[in-house]
Amino acid sequence: MPKSVDLVFVTLSSPIQIGIYEDGKIIRRVVSEEKSSEVLPKIFDELLKEYSVKGLYYANGPGSFMAIKIAYIFLRSMSILKNIPLFATDAFYFNKNQPIKAIGKLYFVKISSEIKTQKLETVPEASFLLPDVLEYNEFSTAASPLYAIGAVG
Repeated sequence: MPKSVDLVFVTLSSPIQIGIYEDGKIIRRVVSEEKSSEVLPKIFDELLKEYSVKGLYYANGPGSFMAIKIAYIFLRSMSILKNIPLFATDAFYFNKNQPIKAIGKLYFVKISSEIKTQKLETVPEASFLLPDVLEYNEFSTAASPLYAIGAVG
């Protein structure tokens, strides 16, 4: 019988990262430099052959509008087709609450629970990381993308 796992997707920038979690602990990481639109179906198919997936989790923004849209459409479709619940949290969960590049010198920042854009001259280099232990309480079934975050421009 295959292991029952949760899959966590961080597809906001390259490389995309997928974590396989058993009982909330990471047991495997899949990293790809390929375009998410091309590689997500391949990776997902391979993982379904190896594991019994009980939950899909993803970073729903802020970040690249197209990356968020592709991840959401793919994961929502798989959630419906395979009857697997979909959960989301903002990207700050995966980068220790560091600013996230928007455009030019504008960055997304999270202050308290509010996400907005700020102009920053110097920004610490922050990358997205899959946590070793998944904090389920950080995720919500309100999994729609965070498209409506302040005007960028």
